[in-house]
Amino acid sequence: MPESKHEKFLRIAEARTNKIIDMIRLLSNCSNKATYEYDKTDVKKIFSALEQELKSCKGKFQDSGEKDNKFKLR
Repeated sequence: MPESKHEKFLRIAEARTNKIIDMIRLLSNCSNKATYEYDKTDVKKIFSALEQELKSCKGKFQDSGEKDNKFKLR
C-alpha cells in the first residue's frame, strides 16, 4: 500500500524539524566566548535572520491559499 500524503508529511516534517533543531544546537556552540569572538550586533543579525525565516515558513502553513490583493482602507 502506498504511503498517504499525511504519512509522507509526518515522515518528512519530523525529519526536517529534527535537523533544524540539531543545527540550532550547533549554532549555540558558537556562543562560547573562550573559542569565538562576537558582539551584540552579530548576534542580533543571526537571530533576526532566523526569526524572519521562521515567520515566513509559519505564514506558509497558515496561508489559506487565497490571497486578497485588493486595496482596502480598513
